Amino acid sequence: MHVEHLLQDESLGLRLLWAEDALLRQEISGVTVTDLEDPARFVRPDEVVLSGLVWWSPEGGRDKAERFVSGLKDAGAAALLAGEETHGSVPDDLVEACARHGVPVAGVPAHVMFREITDTVYLRQWGGLSRHHALPEHVRGRLNRLVAQDADPALILAGAFAHLDRTAAYLLTPTGRTVAVTPGADPLPAGEAAALTKGDSSVLGKGDTGVTVPVEADAVTPYERWWLHLPDGAAAPPRLLHEITAVLGRCQEALIRRRAAEHQRADELGRLLTSPEAGDVATVVRACGLPAQGPYLVVVADTGARHEGLAEGALTEAVAHTTPAFAAVGRLPDGTAFAVVPEDTAAPLAEAWPQVAACEPGSPLHGGLASPVGEATGLPGALAEARYALASARAKGAGTSSLADATSLTTLDTLLTGIPAEVRTAFSRTVLGPLLDTRSASAAALLDTLEVFLLHDGSWARTAEALHVHVNTVHYRIQRIEHFTGRDLSRLRDRLDLWAALLCRAEPSTTASATTARPVRSSTSPAR
Repeated sequence: MHVEHLLQDESLGLRLLWAEDALLRQEISGVTVTDLEDPARFVRPDEVVLSGLVWWSPEGGRDKAERFVSGLKDAGAAALLAGEETHGSVPDDLVEACARHGVPVAGVPAHVMFREITDTVYLRQWGGLSRHHALPEHVRGRLNRLVAQDADPALILAGAFAHLDRTAAYLLTPTGRTVAVTPGADPLPAGEAAALTKGDSSVLGKGDTGVTVPVEADAVTPYERWWLHLPDGAAAPPRLLHEITAVLGRCQEALIRRRAAEHQRADELGRLLTSPEAGDVATVVRACGLPAQGPYLVVVADTGARHEGLAEGALTEAVAHTTPAFAAVGRLPDGTAFAVVPEDTAAPLAEAWPQVAACEPGSPLHGGLASPVGEATGLPGALAEARYALASARAKGAGTSSLADATSLTTLDTLLTGIPAEVRTAFSRTVLGPLLDTRSASAAALLDTLEVFLLHDGSWARTAEALHVHVNTVHYRIQRIEHFTGRDLSRLRDRLDLWAALLCRAEPSTTASATTARPVRSSTSPAR
């Protein structure tokens, strides 16, 4: 099958955006679906690549497109089929990058499912797969019944390979979670499982003969997508794997439909917890399948991405890593994902967070954990606490994934990170006033002196020593600081206000880092 054959299939409605005639006559060896920013490791020569373009964003779009398409070119991809659903159309940056690298590109209409394209390719390659199934009839029938009965993925995976003598098979997610495994197969460490789905040769052995193929399912976030892995790639022919992954795809879609109803009930709980009038929280908690008594743990998450459901998918996957006794995952009215889980999931959740975040490096995953609460009536307060911790995680680094625990906000500087940046800046500007005038050398000297003075517990002598000035100069500068700020530095409350204002500056000076490197004696020191 050639690339041009796909474009000529009117049932798919593909729109050619760029190609040269010679490239359209290239033969297709298979199909790979990916939404990773660097797909090169997972694409085999002459494969058609399907991408929903979740990885692309207007910010740095040209660079992202260049990295993605150059990876396709290096891997020898036959063509790129780009989904139009995420952004409404295929970005010009991507089309231009394809033209530069000589990779044919076509748009996939939003109503066309990727599975239709993969089926078209494999049916053409294998000469009517629907009429020549690789699975025995009785196995196929049993798998269809299991899917119809909403059976557990482990039962379906075991049933799919039961007729093959002792074939080990794993159902994995890109975050390294093992969804299911055939009986008798050795467990896979999370790091190795994640590497298998990414084809990471730095983790896998050079002599690895296994095969890992994606399971196609609609409405699945990149964090939750399933991959089927066989350590022995020769244990099952491609035609068999294609049929098994199709069954598993139906299984995951059924699971997603069931979970959608659970998420709707959790969404109702989220609306109730954020409402000024909380109402009967206990009743809604029970409707979500949660126990009447805690202790409960509330966690919130945000990816900062506009793609709907991304944060919810990430949090669902992170919670699944902890195998909780109960869980309710949903969305708050502002789009933030939240979950109510048992208290003992805090540690495993923190451990799994980097693995989940690594699945989508282009979308930093920020999260906030609250203190556990014993009663359902305490959930609104716990949610407010978790959202404050989330704001703290965002403040630590917009481009860096992190999970902040409200119980770790034990110092003034960590506590202030949860306050919106605009509020912190306004507070600093109001309290410090003229001292923030960057055009004035004298203002800079006063601000420097204030910071060193507070870092040395108000010691005149040690401040003078650190600044290499006379003690009288320190006295004079402190008087000027008190004049401009209206604060009395002999009072603890005013010192705390000024220190908080220094911490709230948008761009703290380098003085703090320089002075804190020096030994700072206790305020009980006689050197005053």
